Amino acid sequence: MAATLIVLAFLAGTFTTYSALSPNGPRGSSLPGLVYGVAGYGLMLCAALLGLRKKVPVWRIGRAQTWMRGHLWLGFLSLPLILFHCGFAWKGSLASVLMLLLFITVGSGLLGAALQHYVPKLLMRSVPMETIYEEIPHVRRQLCDEADLLAASISATGPAEETLQTEIDPENRARFASIYAEAIRPVLFSEAGGRLETRFENLAPLFDSLRSMLPADVHSVLFDLENICEEERQLQRQRRIHLWLHGWLLVHVPLSIALLVLGAVHAVMALRY
Repeated sequence: MAATLIVLAFLAGTFTTYSALSPNGPRGSSLPGLVYGVAGYGLMLCAALLGLRKKVPVWRIGRAQTWMRGHLWLGFLSLPLILFHCGFAWKGSLASVLMLLLFITVGSGLLGAALQHYVPKLLMRSVPMETIYEEIPHVRRQLCDEADLLAASISATGPAEETLQTEIDPENRARFASIYAEAIRPVLFSEAGGRLETRFENLAPLFDSLRSMLPADVHSVLFDLENICEEERQLQRQRRIHLWLHGWLLVHVPLSIALLVLGAVHAVMALRY
């Protein structure tokens, strides 16, 4: 960051001098304008090399952290260079599209850097039961199967050897089976949604009522079932936070590629015509 700010201050000084000495104002076709443009596009290419570096992690070319910093700050520095190149004025459809792509690409990159810095801390605080993201579907299936077995042991709807031997009123067994099927199981098997967090919060008073309804010997099973619900809640939260953490790439990466391709087209057309 310090090096980028120093370079930016130097470039701003040269642009101010160049603008003051240019009778017709700064132009992209002038020598300084071409230098700014070539340098800005070159920094975009350097930033794009991070993608290749990540695709081939076995390449021992510098530390990943260094590449990440270079990607962030070189990509950021390309924006003022391109603005100096065009003299803060762009005309024509292609130039307008390029500037729009550049602003969105740099903006999404800065947003992604902020998310990468702050979201993992949020994830550690709000999801203490975090698991490997790719394993979440498998873990969820295991939790649901375990919850079904625990519920069956109370409602006596599973194998006889799995049923709790505690004396439970048959009506209470039936009421528990109905509550589990209608209120608990749908939450465990639901996909992430806007009201899902509220539905998990509503389970707390439901489990309190079940503890008052069922004998004390069953409370440990209810406790295990409630823990499964909490773990499922945290897995759903992890999925949502993961989307925040990586969703910006769906904008940043395609637009970066489009920017590089159209930038090359712009350079060829400008030099040729």
